Amino acid sequence: MTETTPSFYSRLALAFAVFWRIVTDAAFAASVLQLRRGIAQPSPGPTTAAVSKPAALQAPPPNSALQLLGLLQQHGRFIDFVEETVDSFNDAQVGAAARVVHAGCRTALHDHFTIEPIRTEQEGARVTVDTGFDPATIRLTGNVVGEAPFTGNLLHKGWRATLVKLPKLAEGHDVRTLASAEIEL
Repeated sequence: MTETTPSFYSRLALAFAVFWRIVTDAAFAASVLQLRRGIAQPSPGPTTAAVSKPAALQAPPPNSALQLLGLLQQHGRFIDFVEETVDSFNDAQVGAAARVVHAGCRTALHDHFTIEPIRTEQEGARVTVDTGFDPATIRLTGNVVGEAPFTGNLLHKGWRATLVKLPKLAEGHDVRTLASAEIEL
């Protein structure tokens, strides 16, 4: 099997697809978290009497990720902003553009998702992580030794989607068209 490096657009599509799967599938998110931490996934083999098969990773359908990307473009011109080379613009110009993109993307997010913080404490607060915590919702960093309970400083509250309200797609709609070309006559 030959190894190829995926293009930027392939990596972007993959990132959105994996993001979507992590948001909607807690078991998948836990597996990704283990991979990120360098924890080997169990491999099938005759070493134990009751061998559990690791979950087969499936490529998620890109429709939802592409639909979300299209909504971010529609409301906030997200793709236009990211694809623009901003090196020639001064900080004030980039900041002004970022405000417009931020407002539009925030609208798209709030219109189509209900999102809540995983932790309610203020960032920087001292918190305790009890035994049996869900590693898909809490990532421990720093000097992690021993077993829970752990006490540390909250660096980020985390986010979880509690409701997804993506619009229904008309039959035959091509989600790969993220924004139509506009031609003024």
